[in-house]
Amino acid sequence: MDLSAAVWRKSSRSSGNGGQCVEVADNLPGVVAVRDSKDPDGPKLLFTPTEWRAFVGGVKVGEFDL
Repeated sequence: MDLSAAVWRKSSRSSGNGGQCVEVADNLPGVVAVRDSKDPDGPKLLFTPTEWRAFVGGVKVGEFDL
């Protein structure tokens, strides 16, 4: 998938954790892209908007807390 038009923003959950930053691009039709801000040319994860909303919802309610 061509991600050249992606507008990347740092996740609000990425601050203050020792440089482990995630960036999200949600401006592309039909896909939400996620990458490691320390490796912008590295691999990207792609989600449908429905999958991304489910993930963010799970994060908000602590579903993934250890």
